[in-house]
Amino acid sequence: MLAADPQTTPSGAAILRFLRVTLHVGFAVLLLVAILRLHLGDGALGDGAADGGAPVGAQRYVWSALAVALAVAYVAGTVLEKRYAAGRSGFNPHPYAVLWLTLVTALWAVLLAGSSDFSWLAFPLFFLHLHVLPRRIALLTITVMTAAVIASQWLASGLPAPTLPMVLGPLLGAGFAVVTGLAYRALFLEGEAQRLAADELRRTRAELASTQHEAGVVAERERLAREIHDTLAQGLSSILLVARAAEKSLAAGDPATAAERLALVQQTASGNLAEARSFVRGLTSPRLQESSLAESLQRLCGETETLAAARGDALRCRFELVGHPAELPPQYSVTLRRAAQASLANVRQHAKASTAVVTLAFLGDEVTLDVYDDGTGFSPEAAGSGVAGRADGSGFGLRSLADRVGELDGSLEVESAPGEGTVVAIRLRLTGDALSGPGEQP
Repeated sequence: MLAADPQTTPSGAAILRFLRVTLHVGFAVLLLVAILRLHLGDGALGDGAADGGAPVGAQRYVWSALAVALAVAYVAGTVLEKRYAAGRSGFNPHPYAVLWLTLVTALWAVLLAGSSDFSWLAFPLFFLHLHVLPRRIALLTITVMTAAVIASQWLASGLPAPTLPMVLGPLLGAGFAVVTGLAYRALFLEGEAQRLAADELRRTRAELASTQHEAGVVAERERLAREIHDTLAQGLSSILLVARAAEKSLAAGDPATAAERLALVQQTASGNLAEARSFVRGLTSPRLQESSLAESLQRLCGETETLAAARGDALRCRFELVGHPAELPPQYSVTLRRAAQASLANVRQHAKASTAVVTLAFLGDEVTLDVYDDGTGFSPEAAGSGVAGRADGSGFGLRSLADRVGELDGSLEVESAPGEGTVVAIRLRLTGDALSGPGEQP
């Protein structure tokens, strides 16, 4: 029972397939020739008739029936193996290979005792023994089978002693079969090793693809988290605060102020909706599509003052431009605007500052953004432990900002102390691989 050809190189698979087909065809031809010689009267049967046993004619049919049984056993084993290897059967015949080989060899031995013409079937059987059995055991069984062939031909000849051709022929045939069988086994083992390597490669590729998919999912989740924090969350927070301020104005009997604040709620909600639609489509900020980065930051400062005033806070926000503005890649402009948004939102909500300054500077091969406020300040060391965000979903700003800047190989520094205000400083280089590489499209 030869295993199906393993996945190997095209030439190696062709050689293995040729050897398999040759072996099966050779076995069938030799068995057919032996049966024909048996019925044509040339086969040397045992002398059972001379001993008063069954007539020679009846013996021929007995041996023919045994030959058919041998053919059926041989074909059944090869077909079961082929179907299992092709995946058309769930029955695995490999554990029964030795039992099958024993049955085939035993049937051949009985036939050999009846006619020496079945001796030539030993040569294809040699290949099966080399393939199925361990090498030492196979060589031992081949030696015994070769001796049986020599003895069968000697007894059939009626000579007092075996001649040199009777001995030399089977020995040379056995030697050739052993060499060819070992070569086949070497090819088979090499193919099996390649199959295992290919399976391992496919498994590794599948694991890599799964890992890359998971990494992509995590990266996309983080991107959406940044966008939601820097656009929707900030906008909704502003809407909530201004709506509360409008409610207070209505309660105080000041409908004009309440109307102004409700108009601001509508304006903020409209901008927020545009931002949401933009990052869902994977585009840049609509504010940057309408104007340059400097103009967008100037307008952001004005919006910050308006939102602060709606809450009743006297916050002055000023924008300064240093150097000659250069054309920035979209991912640079988006990162700097989002950084200014997040920083000014923190100033407006937490700093209790009276002044904030946003400075955009083009300094040779760098672009920098500094956001300063004179508010209450905080301890960056203490805040560092909370950059992963709070349970309620807030506190995500520093981490989001650090991730954005890090993706562009930039630097982020936060300088602050309680009672001394805060400075958020971002540096992005305008030369090198950062400008040529594909950037995130928020």
